[in-house]
Amino acid sequence: MASLATLFSLQFSFQRPSTRRFLSRFHHRYDSFKHRKDWVRRRTLLPVLSSSDGTNQDTQPEPESISTPSSSSSSSSSSSSSSSSSPSISSNSTYTLCAALGGIGFVETAYLSYLKLTDSAAFCPIGGGGCDNVLNSDYAAVFGVPLPLIGMVAYGLVGAVSLQLAAKKLPFGIDESGGRLVLLGTTTSMAAASAYFLYILNTQFSGVTCSYCLVSALLSFSLFFATLKDFGLDESRRRLATQIIMAGIVFFTLSTSYGSLPISRSAAELDLPYFETELTKPSTPLAISLAKHLQSIGAKMYGAFWCSHCVEQKEMFGREAAKLLDYVECFPNGYHKGTKIEKVCSDVGIEGFPTWVINGQVLSGEKELSELAEISGFSADGIS
Repeated sequence: MASLATLFSLQFSFQRPSTRRFLSRFHHRYDSFKHRKDWVRRRTLLPVLSSSDGTNQDTQPEPESISTPSSSSSSSSSSSSSSSSSPSISSNSTYTLCAALGGIGFVETAYLSYLKLTDSAAFCPIGGGGCDNVLNSDYAAVFGVPLPLIGMVAYGLVGAVSLQLAAKKLPFGIDESGGRLVLLGTTTSMAAASAYFLYILNTQFSGVTCSYCLVSALLSFSLFFATLKDFGLDESRRRLATQIIMAGIVFFTLSTSYGSLPISRSAAELDLPYFETELTKPSTPLAISLAKHLQSIGAKMYGAFWCSHCVEQKEMFGREAAKLLDYVECFPNGYHKGTKIEKVCSDVGIEGFPTWVINGQVLSGEKELSELAEISGFSADGIS
């Protein structure tokens, strides 16, 4: 009976453990499960931490295509700063174009400056004597400074700055941004001046063609639009106020310079009846012999009654010899608004007055008697 009670107590104690023992066993199993879970996690992370060459197939590559807004903005700002710091191909081509156009304008204005300083007749392929009419008018100077000389300085500045911008070697510590502003200001002033002179040519020299004026205007506008295109629309809008101020200064300066000129002094408003200028210088035997020789070979002198160079050419021969010359007047009916040159003169291709035609050779401008003698084959032996 005692043994039966003992067995019953043992079975009961095995089936119903105490609460303290039950909790202890639960914590032990929980700790072991947590330990295995951490071990599994470390095991799965171990290849990722240990594989530095990225050859493990279980690892997932980091997404390189995903970028944060800050990284994208920084990359875009760096790319924009790099693009702004280095000039584009279009900028270099613009500088080259401006340098070429500036060089052409410099050569043209240098030639006109030489003619102005030496008081020589201009070679005018179109318009006959119209070039001389414009280039020798009161509008050919600004406050006494010859206009071709001002143009030569402007074109030279554009060409020099463009070359310096293309070579990235600006003087006086000027950066590229400052050089571009100088280029824009200069071309804006030149375009404004050309627009003003085209207005003068159309209103004060109606019916007169000046090929040099038209070429200069074409070069100025081409330089302006090329520079404006290089700046772009947005930056050009920001510089619009500066351009308007530059153009206003040019218009004010020219209007002030020409404001005191009487309108009737322009070639377009002249109403000149034909007149003859009396020669006062007597002729030498050599001049008379040369005049007879020129007449005998059919040499002709073309001129205009209002042309001072023609009068000076006749004065070289003197009164008597000048009457022997075969002289052709290109405006026998006077000069009025819209008057055209005589057909006999336009057929020859008059480029300026006076014009000589000797043995089929067309010579423009005044000529010394010795030069006329050499060209015509005149021998002065025995003539004193």
